[in-house]
Amino acid sequence: MTHLESPSGTQAPDISRLNQHVSHGDVAPAPLMAVERSLHQYMATPRGEHGQVPIAATSKGAPNPELASQAATNVKLPWQLLMSELIGTGLLIAVGLSAVIFDFGRGSPMIHLLASGGARRALTGFLFGTVGALITFSPVGRLSGAHMNPAVSAAFYLEGKLSALMLAGYVTAQLAGATIGAAALLSWGSLGKSVHYGATVPGPAGSGYALLGETATTFCLIAGLFTILSYRSLRKFAPLLFPPLYAVMVYLEGPLSGTSTNPARSLGPAIISGDWHGFWVYLVGPAAGMIAAISMRKLPSLRKLEVEVAKVHHFDKDPYRVFH
Repeated sequence: MTHLESPSGTQAPDISRLNQHVSHGDVAPAPLMAVERSLHQYMATPRGEHGQVPIAATSKGAPNPELASQAATNVKLPWQLLMSELIGTGLLIAVGLSAVIFDFGRGSPMIHLLASGGARRALTGFLFGTVGALITFSPVGRLSGAHMNPAVSAAFYLEGKLSALMLAGYVTAQLAGATIGAAALLSWGSLGKSVHYGATVPGPAGSGYALLGETATTFCLIAGLFTILSYRSLRKFAPLLFPPLYAVMVYLEGPLSGTSTNPARSLGPAIISGDWHGFWVYLVGPAAGMIAAISMRKLPSLRKLEVEVAKVHHFDKDPYRVFH
């Protein structure tokens, strides 16, 4: 039997030769009509690069836009994860920035107890990192994976461990959580107001140096975190990176930008304080640093370092199957 070439390059039987068999009585007309319909549907089915039939096709082979649309509609964001991420980010901002207010607010006893600004910066960074680590270890972090930072979620997305839909949901939850957490800082009254409730603004050196600082510190955060997460023997200790890392970064870089490394962390205080000076730095800098860190991981010598799960801890907990 001769064959025809399908659009994907595969072979299909020649219908004209089947018709010849019918004319000689070798094949019954009714079965032939069914064969012809199947062959026409086979030939008409759009295929992928290697001839595969798309998932959104019917059992007869014809494309089914309704099925594709229904499949897209059925993809849902687990609200439990989003709520957990919102709570975690809110706690990070409310508790973590309370350390900033207490250590640097005008009239705070810490200014007299620890007169050195550098020492207070290191302490503040350590406390902020400790809050992040505790949230990561907590039941909240167990469920959500404790990203608490759009830069971290975007990094997991670029690593192929988080879908675009989950990325959008997580970033939304983080921004909402940061806003709610920052509202709690109003309870600090004049002490909080004196430091704009922990808002990050470029230092005296200007926005250019602040941008470089945010890029560098976010690079260090993502590169350090993802390197640890790439080793199964080390990844359970990943949250312990935050206290010393932020202590060093805030001590060294704090005078340039305030060491945000996190657009959500900068958004919350900006909203309640109304201080948006240089806010673009805290969007562009973390994004640039994150992209640079993930790009570095694509180098031939580092490609073997693979993050398996889009979580910072509790790696075996993925009840909704969205972190792999």
